[in-house]
Amino acid sequence: MKHCPVTGLQITERPHWKSPHSDRHYTTHMQRIGEDIILTYYSSAGNVIIEYMDRELFQTVLDESDLAEQPVYLLRDMSNVCSVTYAYKKNLTQLLYQWQPNFRCIIFYNVKPEFLTTVETFAAIVNDNTTVLVVNGYEEAMNAVSTLKSGEEIREEFEDDEDELYTQHKRDFLAATARIGWLNMLNQPLPLPEEDDYLYPFFKAIESLQQDLQEKEKGARQELNEHDRECEQKLAQQTIQLNAQLEMNNRLKKMFERERSMLKSRIASQDMELTRISTAITEKAAALEELYNTILSLDIDTRTRQQMTETCRRLIKTEVIEKKLNTELTSTDSEFLSKLQKTHPNLNQRDLRIGLLIKLNYDTREIARTMGISTRGLESIRYRMHKKMGLSKHQSIKNYLVTLSTK
Repeated sequence: MKHCPVTGLQITERPHWKSPHSDRHYTTHMQRIGEDIILTYYSSAGNVIIEYMDRELFQTVLDESDLAEQPVYLLRDMSNVCSVTYAYKKNLTQLLYQWQPNFRCIIFYNVKPEFLTTVETFAAIVNDNTTVLVVNGYEEAMNAVSTLKSGEEIREEFEDDEDELYTQHKRDFLAATARIGWLNMLNQPLPLPEEDDYLYPFFKAIESLQQDLQEKEKGARQELNEHDRECEQKLAQQTIQLNAQLEMNNRLKKMFERERSMLKSRIASQDMELTRISTAITEKAAALEELYNTILSLDIDTRTRQQMTETCRRLIKTEVIEKKLNTELTSTDSEFLSKLQKTHPNLNQRDLRIGLLIKLNYDTREIARTMGISTRGLESIRYRMHKKMGLSKHQSIKNYLVTLSTK
């Protein structure tokens, strides 16, 4: 068990009361001296820049020491500390204005000359209820705590009135820089010394800087507001466009549904027509078959009978072809037509149908009769199809179409 060499108070330091900062090559340690004195120090191999204040560690020490709601004396050993980050400066101000601990005093010791101004700046913005001291070493710090605990005040001594006035101006100057830099308080009035005071230009420069930063912040807010307005306008415009697109999509959907319904009705009507035609052809073929059988049974001239029966057979064959051509396409036929149209998109619907019939091995006369054109007209169409498909002079359309269907 360790005791303070100055006061004899017990020193409590637990293994987890530390926080390593590997990036900055130092470790923060805390210990409690007596019942209500908290000491913070840093272990390192050389000079360090303090990264941030270890708030969680500090809160842990307060909680485990039952000091979360009690007034405490805070000592900070600044050995090897040459600077602190901006985050640490803000942490210090938050420690004073946002945390619950009631600090009776905050004492810095072993402060390097290059770091002294930062400590004095912090002291300049601390409220009057908390004493902030900068002393030389540990012994002087503990003696100051003992003095404060006894109820005595530690008053700053001045050589004369001018020294006191200078110290007050210095404190005001440092407080102004802290409010501007650490707290972003740009609207606080700055107490200026008399115009003939040699410190007046420095304060005036700070005041001018404060005003410039106010204007800069005002401009930044205006730019931000303008950016927000532009974003809102763009959002509103995009919302309008989106709603218009949705409305257009709904209209297109309804139009497609109407067209689909019309096509279904048309298909149903064509199915009925095909059924009617197929029935009529079947009935006609049956009548021709009956006529054919009747002619065979007639006692007439053999040559005449043969001519009549051949005519009947030809008519029956024609009716069968008519029926087949007017029935629904098979999946193979549909696949062939799709392939032919994709390969030769310049072919029209009539060309495609003629191409299918050619592939199915119907002769010219049968195709012409089915399409309702003359055989000469069909030959002209075949010639044009030959050119549309880019076939050579001696290349057969039929062979080409049969080969295409097998690919």
